Amino acid sequence: MSGAFNSEQIELFNKDGYLFIESFLDSEETSFLQEACRKDATLQNHAMAVRDAEGRKTNLTLWNHPGEDIYGTIARSERIVDATEQLLGDEVYHYHSKLSAKQPKVGGAWEWHQDYGYWYKNGCLFPDMLSVFIAVDPCTKENGCMQVLRGSHRMGRIEHGFEGEQTGADLDRVKEAMKVLDLVYCEMSAGTALFFHSNLLHRSDANLSDDPRWGLICCYNTKHNNPYVEHHHPQYTPLNKLSDSAIRKVGATPTLTAQHFLAQDEDDTSRRLEVDA
Repeated sequence: MSGAFNSEQIELFNKDGYLFIESFLDSEETSFLQEACRKDATLQNHAMAVRDAEGRKTNLTLWNHPGEDIYGTIARSERIVDATEQLLGDEVYHYHSKLSAKQPKVGGAWEWHQDYGYWYKNGCLFPDMLSVFIAVDPCTKENGCMQVLRGSHRMGRIEHGFEGEQTGADLDRVKEAMKVLDLVYCEMSAGTALFFHSNLLHRSDANLSDDPRWGLICCYNTKHNNPYVEHHHPQYTPLNKLSDSAIRKVGATPTLTAQHFLAQDEDDTSRRLEVDA
């Protein structure tokens, strides 16, 4: 998989706000990621239990700087960094990554939100940021795959508040958007990547199925968008890109114990939203 997108793909991303890349990780790379996630006690022990409006929880582990494990290697690989720089038109740096783990039967929903809805509070002047969701497991309607409103990134930033323990977009505005924009269920096979703009409205249902729905999400900011305030995510930090072959070399290497993870009480964004509310 080359990191370079063709003109049709770039046009589609700009129009829709998202782009699917099938087999972004090949079958062997996907199996390494799955193996690492399942056996990674360090990652699982540092998970935050984020509850939705119904009280169901999703386990979310978040870290700022990519390590020498398989997650950091994927986040620094040429295929993902080059593609992200092409879509955003500038040098990018790693803003943070996270593993979202919806367990069978009990995994919670994610409310409608834009990532820039709260990254804005971190001093990022522009929405020139994006995320890459890589499916660890097959994502289906039944296990709570991501849903997006096609083209909603062109609405600009929407006001956000709290839904349960999550940041959620103004639902009155979302309801109006749903009258004119297509709702897309992002069903994905394991190893598929979804590149999506920071202003794209997205959500997901609870996982009431018998199957897990885990996803690795790598988030990037642009060099020109260096936040004007220090907060719990990094300021501009040059990214050391790795060749795509590094993913196979690192294999299923899990998180090193020295990795620092974000704790729920370190989330400055949440505190700023609470003050505004």
